[in-house]
Amino acid sequence: MEHTLSTAQKALQINIDLKKFGTFAEIGAGQETARWFFHVGRASGTVAKSISAYDMAISDELYGATGHYVSRERLESMLTREFEQLKRRHPAKPSEPKALFVFADTVATQSHTHAGQGWMGVRFQDVPDGETSEILIHFAMSDPETVNQQEAAGILGVNLVHAAFYFNHDSKLCVNALMDGLSRRRIEVDMIKFSGPVFAGVDNRLMSLQLVENSLTDAAMFTAAGEVVQASEVLYGKRVLIERGSFRPVTNVTLDMLERAQQQLEQDSPASGDDRVVLMEMTLNNLMSAQTIDHQDFLDRVDLLGALGKMVLISNYTRFDAVTGYLRKSTKNWIGMVVGIPTLTELFDQKYYADLPGGVLQGCGELFRGSVKLLVYPTRNSAGQISTADSIAVPARQKKLYDYLRETGLIEPIRDFDAAQLHITPAVVLQKLQAGDPVWREMVPAQVAAMIEQRGLFAAAAKS
Repeated sequence: MEHTLSTAQKALQINIDLKKFGTFAEIGAGQETARWFFHVGRASGTVAKSISAYDMAISDELYGATGHYVSRERLESMLTREFEQLKRRHPAKPSEPKALFVFADTVATQSHTHAGQGWMGVRFQDVPDGETSEILIHFAMSDPETVNQQEAAGILGVNLVHAAFYFNHDSKLCVNALMDGLSRRRIEVDMIKFSGPVFAGVDNRLMSLQLVENSLTDAAMFTAAGEVVQASEVLYGKRVLIERGSFRPVTNVTLDMLERAQQQLEQDSPASGDDRVVLMEMTLNNLMSAQTIDHQDFLDRVDLLGALGKMVLISNYTRFDAVTGYLRKSTKNWIGMVVGIPTLTELFDQKYYADLPGGVLQGCGELFRGSVKLLVYPTRNSAGQISTADSIAVPARQKKLYDYLRETGLIEPIRDFDAAQLHITPAVVLQKLQAGDPVWREMVPAQVAAMIEQRGLFAAAAKS
């Protein structure tokens, strides 16, 4: 498009496109998306039906019982039922070809106990009587007034339908178009999933990265199998163990840190059932190379983590307290963060807290809100000495703060570790790998070594 269309112009463009015909089904925050299509006129040739199943009993009768009304499960059942009904009632006519679509959303505006959020999706035929493709998103609303949250949800819905029809040739354009007429002060899109033949070449992990890169959200998640998820879907009420790093590549020490921390936490606070989630977090800064992000390099690292069965979190968080704040939106259970000595030292560097009036003290207060513990893995320095959480050198101004955190158990050394591998770091492995030193294979898990060799990952850049 030569210029960005307004919300009204987008709705009208769809209405006057006589090859588009569909249903709008909305639960919760009113008929805000459908309203735009009726408001701009010419909807009679485009809108087959508009429905709002606001009552829970009616919603269950139409779409089946569910534990959560604002959920991916409810959204998908809405899309399935409405599309099947639309096809039955409006079969393809050779004389009047129509590409059918269903837009659906299930939205809860802000209350005194919950932030405003919702699920939204569009299932559509790219051509009349063609196979269906789909875009699903999860979003959060930040406007303080309910009516403004509803308005923002309606604009987002129009953007989604319009992008599905007119930008489906470029998934990146689809993502960026979602925020037309909106801002992060109003809407955050923290999950997006493309599927179907129109998006056959789309890697949803890259789309998750784009959400963070383009500031539609601060963090996005996907499973070891590459399935994009919204945080609450996997973290709700769970214990969380998280390790931050570049993972270029994953090393034996990377896994040993996790395993030892996990064992220690289980010893100190055993729990029944498998209610723990392990996350590997990469920040945009971890992915930067020459001021840009190499998307293939990102996928290579993610593939290695996936081969080890690890779930990935991508974020733009520089401070640790921002990470725990993000996790706290989904769980009140304990959070364990695994760090090495270099990272622990940075935790007390004032430069990371320049935007906080309370500096390091405020940052630590936010970091340890709720049940949070830093588990510190030792490091061997260049002189061969082992540095631990008890021997670390802390700036004099933060010494008393550190001593307090250490004495209260908020910072805790990992008691058991493999001293023979403390010299291993991703930088050392990468240097040996690119220099052709076969020793690197002994420094990484067997699955990782095999994948690196098979795919020729992390080769040294050619010299110009």
